[in-house]
Amino acid sequence: MNTARLFLLCGALGGFFTVALGAFAAHGLKAILSPGLLQTFNTGVEYQGMHSLALLALGLLMQRDDRPALRLAGWAFASGILVFSGSLYLLALTGVRAWGVVTPFGGTAFLLGWVLLGIGAWRLETKR
Repeated sequence: MNTARLFLLCGALGGFFTVALGAFAAHGLKAILSPGLLQTFNTGVEYQGMHSLALLALGLLMQRDDRPALRLAGWAFASGILVFSGSLYLLALTGVRAWGVVTPFGGTAFLLGWVLLGIGAWRLETKR
């Protein structure tokens, strides 16, 4: 499977789980979690959704021009979803605050992804 297709698949799966986890939070966790932990969970959902859309856009862009910076951006977005959103889900569901120490690493991956996307987009070949 080429990288563009992989990022399209990751974006689609990420979008699916964004909706599923958002519904789970709204209907299943609302009565169980404190408002603060529910907001923590929802922050994970929000960032997962945003970066799943970024993966979809990146996969489409890479079908046109597969630049190394774009590939690295996709891996940064995917790892950011796992680390940032995943740590927030674990923090909210377990109440173990130590998961909060991991979250900034995912945020850094998101930032790196956006910088790499900018670099890759700047270097794209333009068609005339």
